[in-house]
Formats: sequence, structure tokens, C-alpha cells
Amino acid sequence: MSEPFRHSSQPPAPGRLPVRETGRYELYPSSRIPYGKIELGFQALAERLAGQGCIACDGYAGVLWQDFRRKLDESLRRHGLTASWIDLSRALKSEADLERMLAPFVGSDDPLFGRRCTRNLADFFDLERLAALQRAQGGALTIWYGPGAALAAPDAFLVYVDLPKNELQYRARAGAIANLGLRRPLPPKAAYRRSYFVDWPVLNAHKSELARRAGIVVDAQRPDEPALIAGDELRAALAALAVSSFRVRPWFEPGPWGGQWCARHVPDLPAAPNYAWSFELITPENGLLLRDGERLMEVSFDWLMYLHASEVLGRHAARFGQEFPLRFDFLDTVAGGNLSIQVHPSGEYVEREFGEVLGQDESYYILDAAPGARVHLGFQENIEPGEFRAALERSASRSAPLEVERWVQSHPARKHDLFLIPHGTIHGSGVGNLVLEISSTPYIFTFKLYDWLRPDLDGRPRPLNLERGMQSLDFSRAGSRVAAELVSRPRLLGRGADWSLEHLPTHRDQYYDVLRHRFASAVRASTDEGPQVLSLVEGTAVALQTPQGEARVFHYAETFVVPAAAQSLRLVNLGPSPAVVIAARLK
Repeated sequence: MSEPFRHSSQPPAPGRLPVRETGRYELYPSSRIPYGKIELGFQALAERLAGQGCIACDGYAGVLWQDFRRKLDESLRRHGLTASWIDLSRALKSEADLERMLAPFVGSDDPLFGRRCTRNLADFFDLERLAALQRAQGGALTIWYGPGAALAAPDAFLVYVDLPKNELQYRARAGAIANLGLRRPLPPKAAYRRSYFVDWPVLNAHKSELARRAGIVVDAQRPDEPALIAGDELRAALAALAVSSFRVRPWFEPGPWGGQWCARHVPDLPAAPNYAWSFELITPENGLLLRDGERLMEVSFDWLMYLHASEVLGRHAARFGQEFPLRFDFLDTVAGGNLSIQVHPSGEYVEREFGEVLGQDESYYILDAAPGARVHLGFQENIEPGEFRAALERSASRSAPLEVERWVQSHPARKHDLFLIPHGTIHGSGVGNLVLEISSTPYIFTFKLYDWLRPDLDGRPRPLNLERGMQSLDFSRAGSRVAAELVSRPRLLGRGADWSLEHLPTHRDQYYDVLRHRFASAVRASTDEGPQVLSLVEGTAVALQTPQGEARVFHYAETFVVPAAAQSLRLVNLGPSPAVVIAARLK
């Protein structure tokens, strides 16, 4: 299939490990599994399904279901098998009924935000239509297909057809897919809002219920060449990762303020005007790449949490459930522009307004900085909220520049600084930074107050959120308190002949903490019964060893995770100069 079905400068993950430059940041990091466990193509899938009488091809929204059916049917016919196909979308409620049902979650005119859906996937179906389909099934081989197929045929052999969420977004941008229950695509931003607040919570809950019984799991991001693995083999692979280490597949996005650092430092990254973000570890959207020799397949990160949350989170599992609570991403403004002046809400606010369970707190670790780079953080002394709001409104209504530093402090940014941004803090990275953002997992609740009068990549103004932003701002984070409370001051915890360990304290409102290892040869650390998220922020490469996993090599700027169940880790410096690794952990 050609690619009008997706809109992105980045290709889908390949089915085979590409020849690449070694010793630098890897665009397709993979975890090794036994040889021969991954297969590619519809012919391989058809061979796996031969002999089954009833099959449920369940899976995620965004799969090109009719194309998938056609190609699998052709392969089955080559095996002499004629299938009776049942499209589960025919049993969905009408769009009008679904609109009424989902009104509490996406029924407002808000272009960005809704409320996390509490409905089940079964609620999307008309029971009479579903019963009619069940009565009509027949033939030696019956295949139900589409999201919810396992609900209609609970005793069928289950094939789960998965799709990484970045690929889903690329398809939505191309207008190639519709949201769950809709016949026509929504505009891209509306599609994302609907996905985030409705489709993903509903389909994730359904996937969680199927994770232990899927007979085959399919990676459908390449419509002409799906990758597949037996469910038992996938579960064995994830069980091994849950006690060792892993790195997720990062993905990159341009933005109106994006810079050039990622393009200069990441080999094989496709050409683009800029890259604003690299999503190094945003687990609701990242995937895990598995490799058996040269063949690759990607599964969404949530499979690991559905099956092994207790091993990954350790003593924190009771608090966070199946949610991985830490996030690492890059904000690239090197030769780019300023981020918007913005604020994030508290946990109480997002629970009340959006049905979320975690607030959005962030930190800026300066991985690299150009001379003169700065960070906007905290208010100037004695700012009057009404005057600030009036200034924002004047700027928005008249398209007039805001004198930002009259209201907001500006701090010099140097490599290895850590700026703390608990909820309620006004902030934004300035030009010239490669920020490693260390954060709590919620990631879309950014209330922009001022965006430098620039358009988005589509040429339209980026929406501001003055009302919510003013409700969330903490005006006491001002004056001398900012430098005292929001600029982390390292504390030495230990030192040896060629190593040191520092604590980079975070704000009392943030539920994670940061450590920094500096070493010339090697260091050891405990997981302290919780997960550790690490990144090599200086040096060439390190080898990571855990008691139950094979040694893995990670390069400069790569982010990797050591689950709680690994218990301990050893880092060995592979470069000619000392290595610096930061580690985020849960308090």
C-alpha cells in the first residue's frame, strides 16, 4: 500500500532491523527474544489460523480493518479456506445515540479538552443488532473483526490487532481513519481529543481484559506487511522485560517553536523543518520493539503494564495501578523559538475537570544549552493577578506582543541545571535549550497563556487557555522564592575514587525525585523497590547489567527503564570520558 493513509515525515517501524550507524542514538531500540518467534506478512498469519473454526480479530481503532480483511482473506483462500466475515461495526449504536452517550465526555465546544470516558466498550453496541449478527453467523470458518470482536465471540480464537498510538495519530492527520463508532474522519485535533478522552480509555480497558488470552498479537502499522507473534511468546518476552530493562521506541514531532538539536544528534531521523519534541518515554503512546534476529515488531507499552504492573512498579503498584507514572521527553529549542508561557493544573483540578487521576508536574533538566539560553520560571515580585490577566487579554485581542519579562522571571540555563515546575508554576523554555523534561505521566494539560503571536504548523492560531490558566496559577511562586524553591541544588550523597552520587531534590508537590551518577568506570545502585528511569546525559555509552537480564548498551541521550523487580543495576562506562547518568525515581 502507498502511504496516503498516514501523514508524517517518519516512516512506520520497519519489519526488519535496518543497517544503521552504531555507537550513537538508536531510532529503533529493540529487546531481543528467541529466534523465530516473530513472523511477517498475511501469509504467515493465514498459516497460523488454518484449522480454527471461529476467530475473533479484535483490536484497536485506527486499524485499516477493511484492508486487513481483504488481504487476510486472499491469503486464506490460497490455503483453500473460505471464511465467513462478520464486521462488528454493523452492530454499533447509531452515531446519534453514541453522541448522546458520550456528551458528558466530549460534548462541549472546548477544542482541546474533554473528560475521561467511564463507559465500557460493550456500551457502544446495540444489543439487538449484535444478536442478529450472532444468529446469522455460519460456515466452516467464521471471522469476526473490528474493535469488540471478542465481546461478540467470547469463545473464538483471539487475534489482537494492535497499532502504536503515534501511528494512529498519523492516520488521523491524513483523514484515513475515523474514531470509534464514527463513519467519517474528524479534523486531526478533534480526532485527537476524541481519542484521548474516549477511544483510548475505552479500548485500553478492553485490551487489558484480553491481554492474558490473546492467541496471536499483530502489529498492523505496516498495512502490507503485518508482524505477528503468538500470545504466549509475547507474554514470555514481556515477563523477561519486567525483571530486567528496556527502552521504548521514541517518536519525534515538529512544532512551531521546534529546534535543530535532535536533527543534528539522531542518526537517520528524516529531514523536517524542525523537531520540537522527542517522546522518549510517554508510555500511554510509546511502543516496545521486539527483535528475533533481524525481524522486528512493535507492541504498545500498555501490554507490559496490563501483565506486569506489580513487577514494574514494585511497592508503588498499589498507588498507580496499571499507569506508568514517569515521563521523559525532549523539548528542542536549539536554533528554534521560545515555548509558550504556560501553566499546568493540580491533581485535584484535573480529576475534577477531566476525570484524570494524576496531576501534571514537570522539571526541566538542561541536557544541552547554547550560550545565553534562558528559562522562564516564576513570577516577578508583587504581580497583581487582575493586571496580569488584563495584559494577557489585551495581547490576545489585539495580537499585540506581551512584555513577558515584566511579569515572568528569566533564568540563565546551563548544562545539567534542573528547574522545578510543580503544578501552578508559570514557565516556558527559552531559545537555545535541549530540555530533558522529567515529569509525571499526564502530558496534554498545558494551559497556554501567551504564545508569542505565532501560528501553529497548520497556519492557524494556537488556542490559548486563559480561563483555565488563571484558575491554575500560583502567584505566590514569585520573587526570591523562585530561585530558592524551584532551582534544584545538588547534594552530594557519596563519593569514591572515580565516582560520585548526587541528589537533585525536587519540589514537595512532585512525587518523583532525581539522582545523578558521575563515574569513570562503573557504579552500582538499588531500585529501592521502585522503577528507575535513566538517561545518559554526558558521555558516549554505558552498559547496563541487571541480575536477571542480559547486558544492554545505551548511548548518549537515550532513556531507559529498570523495573522494580530487577532489584539492582550496574552501569559500566564504555566511553573515553566520564559518564553522567540521571535517574528519576518515585518518592
